[in-house]
Amino acid sequence: MEGPGLAPAESFRLTEQPQKDARRRVAIERVSPEIDGGGFAIKRVVGESVVVEADIFADGHDQLACRVLYWQGTEREPQSSPMTPLVNDRWRGEFRVSTIGTYRYTVEGWTDRFKTWRDDLSKRITAGQDVQIELLIGADLIADAAKRAAGGDSELLREWARRLHDSAEKESGKSIALEEELLPAMARYPDPKLASRYEKKLNVTVDRLKARFSSWYEFFPRSCSSEAGRHGTLRDCEACLPYIASMGFDVVYLTPIHPIGSTYRKGKNNSAVAERDDVGSPWAIGSAEGGHKSIHPQLGNLQDFRRFFSKAEEHGLEVALDIAFQCSPDHPYTREHPEWFWKRPDGTIQYAENPPKKYQDIYPLNFETPDTLELWDELKSVFQFWIDQGVHIFRVDNPHTKPFPFWEWVIGEIKGQHPDVIFLAEAFTRPHVMLRLAKIGFSQSYTYFAWRNTRQELTEYFTELTQTDIREYFRASLWPATPDILPQFLQVGGRAAFMIRLVLAGMLGANYGIYGPAFELSENAALEPGSEEFLYSEKYEIKHRDLNAEGSLRDFVARVNRIRKDNPALQSDRRLRFHDTDNPQILCFSKSTDDLSNVIVVVVNLDSFHTQSGWVHLDLSSLGLDADNPFQAHDLLSDGRFLWRGVRNYVELAPGSLPAHVLCVRPADSYGAGF
Repeated sequence: MEGPGLAPAESFRLTEQPQKDARRRVAIERVSPEIDGGGFAIKRVVGESVVVEADIFADGHDQLACRVLYWQGTEREPQSSPMTPLVNDRWRGEFRVSTIGTYRYTVEGWTDRFKTWRDDLSKRITAGQDVQIELLIGADLIADAAKRAAGGDSELLREWARRLHDSAEKESGKSIALEEELLPAMARYPDPKLASRYEKKLNVTVDRLKARFSSWYEFFPRSCSSEAGRHGTLRDCEACLPYIASMGFDVVYLTPIHPIGSTYRKGKNNSAVAERDDVGSPWAIGSAEGGHKSIHPQLGNLQDFRRFFSKAEEHGLEVALDIAFQCSPDHPYTREHPEWFWKRPDGTIQYAENPPKKYQDIYPLNFETPDTLELWDELKSVFQFWIDQGVHIFRVDNPHTKPFPFWEWVIGEIKGQHPDVIFLAEAFTRPHVMLRLAKIGFSQSYTYFAWRNTRQELTEYFTELTQTDIREYFRASLWPATPDILPQFLQVGGRAAFMIRLVLAGMLGANYGIYGPAFELSENAALEPGSEEFLYSEKYEIKHRDLNAEGSLRDFVARVNRIRKDNPALQSDRRLRFHDTDNPQILCFSKSTDDLSNVIVVVVNLDSFHTQSGWVHLDLSSLGLDADNPFQAHDLLSDGRFLWRGVRNYVELAPGSLPAHVLCVRPADSYGAGF
């Protein structure tokens, strides 16, 4: 008899849960990785795995079976990969991404009647119970699986079911039911018709390898002339390519190569008044000679650019272009589309400001214009124009000053047609904004690395970037300095400071870059005390340098890049781990491949003035090393070799010579008697 206020079970099922099959008993929770409820894709490169975990459980004591389902591109039918239980109803599975583009994934779980039957059967046999009926039940389960099986497996399972059925009354039936080969054979043909599937399909953006591992060299093309005082050309830039390639870089990044406006042109040291021969800022884009799809006439023409692009490829360098969506007052857009700019009450166009800084030579675009869609299409066409010239890497200037919906749309549109395109976000801004830009599609992102100097700062920041959910979508690109930023550490620390920051950038980050030749020549003169602006900044004038100057870090840079290329452990950030030291001026961290075949331990003196010494405390288990046996530590910077033992080992680093160890560590016996 029903109690007061209670509805019949059948009525509840039909009215309260019309979309659910009450026979689906499995619950799925806390799926990871999942970014903001599935609102954004995680990132991988070709060949990497996506490791998926979830809490999956059901009522009662039935055994479960779970799997990851995944789709490549527009595939309608999923592929699957089994999940295995961890602890406390947590399950894990993985699949490998093999092509550039997009993948989707989800998980499903179901009560596995066969595994439950076999587990219970084993317990009954151990207890000495009569299991004849249970063996017949098992034979029926195997026969059902045979109907789902393909090829020879179908016949194999039918024969197994027959043998078990015919032996149900015999002692041999027990051994047939528990044969080890039966379990994997049955697992190949599950019966998931009552499976519970996670309600979301989550997304993966798969990029080419260079999105995860790259070494960038930034320079100003107009400073490439072999003659002091002469404006460089793209032909001059060709002569610089062997120099850049010799240092081991694989991306050559050009600051903007477009025509530069003359109205309100900035003079040397960002002076508001330009002299007659001042060349202006390359980021003040546009003049009578053209805009974002044009080349500065003094650099050359489109044919010269294509030639430069081809020559760069011959040297193993890929060209990256700077895209800055802003205009000088002379840009064609200001005449053709004045509605794309902000108007002041007096009718003039609003120039860019970051109070108290003023950029009178730059007009920001108005993304709230009524002609938003037309503006978006035009900006997309800028990317497409340079893609048509062969460019597939873009460093985007100040993306945080443009709307998120625009970037999400334009990156989606471009990568939909050209999935190998890489976008680097130059956004030194608030953390949430930086992370949002990564979520909506930027392949790599600038970081706060330039302002992280102490052991605590570096450890906390890079642990956050590499050991939390942030690592699923944010790929850090580390720059010790840029044309806009000359950190205090480099201003006061001399040549040793540049070496320290180079090792940190190149070893902490799989993606990194330097602003050259300023960096390898250790240029560190600031505009004024407390400023992070370069004195005689190359943003406002042509520089002429002696690339063979005494004290150049060219060879040291080449050594760092060679180490990066020779050691797969340094080509990813996911296995970055920090190790304790007893001296706060010494930072120790490691990177390793998943199989521990390549293990790198880096020890850096963070003090550019004084020799620092102390004991490092290694977590040997994470490095695949035995605490009871010695291991070799081969310094790839100096080529020195040390025999270390146990978790505590002594280091002493002098900034005047080599302020760091980059150690390839292996068990000593792996080197043989010659060690």
